[in-house]
Amino acid sequence: MAHKAGFVSIIGKPNVGKSTLMNVLVGERLSIITPKAQTTRHRILGIVNEEDFQIVFSDTPGIIKPKYSLQESMMSFVNGSLTDADVLLFVTDIHEKYDEEDVLEKVLNRDIPTIVLINKIDTADQAQVEEKIAYWQEKINPLAIYAISALHKHNVDGLLDKVLEILPEHPPYYDKEDLTDRSERFFVSEMIREKIFTNYQKEIPYSTEVIIKSFKDEEETIGKKGGVIRISAEIIVERDSQKNILIGKAGSMLKKVGTEARLEIEKFLERKVFLEMFVKVIPDWRSKKNYLKSFGYEN
Repeated sequence: MAHKAGFVSIIGKPNVGKSTLMNVLVGERLSIITPKAQTTRHRILGIVNEEDFQIVFSDTPGIIKPKYSLQESMMSFVNGSLTDADVLLFVTDIHEKYDEEDVLEKVLNRDIPTIVLINKIDTADQAQVEEKIAYWQEKINPLAIYAISALHKHNVDGLLDKVLEILPEHPPYYDKEDLTDRSERFFVSEMIREKIFTNYQKEIPYSTEVIIKSFKDEEETIGKKGGVIRISAEIIVERDSQKNILIGKAGSMLKKVGTEARLEIEKFLERKVFLEMFVKVIPDWRSKKNYLKSFGYEN
């Protein structure tokens, strides 16, 4: 039987459920998820492998009009995912107020088979769903429209079959054992960042970057069977006041974030972890190209 393979980009505005959807489609928790917009900053690949196909999903940052260099880099990841896409999954929230123009600008002038996914239908009634389906059918006349709830895995099953119909015959792009293109270090930094998003308010999560400075596996470095993985992480913020909030009174907040992150990382790596974290101030790092490049935001 011929082998199919291709790239499927998941795009949409911030907070419509793209990361939740990708995790469901891939069957693994690859993208971090928080209730805050713009949680996803990178393009993250999730790979579904079977004997006769390989689907490479891309979770991408929510599409916005960028206000500073970090957001420009985030949008360049979106554009990159569109250049090699064989299929687009355009995710929209059932409660969106028809203001997806930024997304449509990117979708409408490209000749890529597009499927519209109306997400979060568990929070709406049938009339709202039917109204949205009619709207999107007329607006962009996509290949298909699915009304789904990614959170509850509702109506997602048929989506894979539809994607497979469209994908071209092609040998696999990645090793069949691969689940993603990202390293363990990347996912560890994302898990720490997720805990910062869930524990702090306002500007703190958006002003923060997490850099893994060292990742030492005692099994590999000193041959100690069942040894811990020692991880040192640097949390970057833009101002001293943010550093103080992040650390908290007598270090209480940083300790809370560290404990929550460590438990998550241990589950992910299936090993005991020793995690130490430091906070460093780099004024206005989100607008400085040299820092963005060193943090992995510039190609």
